[in-house]
Amino acid sequence: MRLVDRVIAGFLPLVPKAVVGRVAQRYIAGETMADAIRVARDLNAKGFRATMDILGEDVHRLDQAGAAADGYRALLEELHRQKIDSNVSVKLTQLGLKLDRQKCLAFAASVVAQAQEHGNFVRIDMEDSSCTSDTLEIYAGLRQRHENVGVVVQAYLHRTMDDVTRLIAVKPNFRLCKGVYVEPASIAWQDMAAINRNYLMLLERLLRSGVYVGIATHDEHIVLQAQR
Repeated sequence: MRLVDRVIAGFLPLVPKAVVGRVAQRYIAGETMADAIRVARDLNAKGFRATMDILGEDVHRLDQAGAAADGYRALLEELHRQKIDSNVSVKLTQLGLKLDRQKCLAFAASVVAQAQEHGNFVRIDMEDSSCTSDTLEIYAGLRQRHENVGVVVQAYLHRTMDDVTRLIAVKPNFRLCKGVYVEPASIAWQDMAAINRNYLMLLERLLRSGVYVGIATHDEHIVLQAQR
């Protein structure tokens, strides 16, 4: 399956943008903030809460990272103004993680502070394994100053049990997923049964620790075991 993933990933840059757009339309709220607000309002009316992110990662300049932070603060302001029940999710490489970690921390802190001002919440997405340590360190720093921030952890990484155990001291807010990035067998389980076992071990560890954990899965087996 991992080989298939790599082949698909290799061909994606060759697919015409119009085709990608049609396929992605089902999963993307729109190209503008107004589009996203409209979709979230419709979801709220049906009883659903929402989370929004501004697509984009791995920026190449700090001014792009600053613009992304400005975009998130503007989004949070608009969510508050229009009384939309939605929090936001951010990728730290979009805020300059690979350019300047201190600047990234400052940009992320500005977004979290804006969310806190409006009684909202920020979820830090997890990216590929090259970002894991820095993402968790920035999260730990933010969590010491803000309660309205959480982070995603990935069950397929061998390191995740140690990571969550270390972070329990800061009373974290976790979202637990399996993981979607293509990673080598030296750092990530490749077999789905092994990933599921580790997912459930992590889930039990977190629940017994009394920390908040969002159970992110479409897997019926995981859902049933989580309920158990």
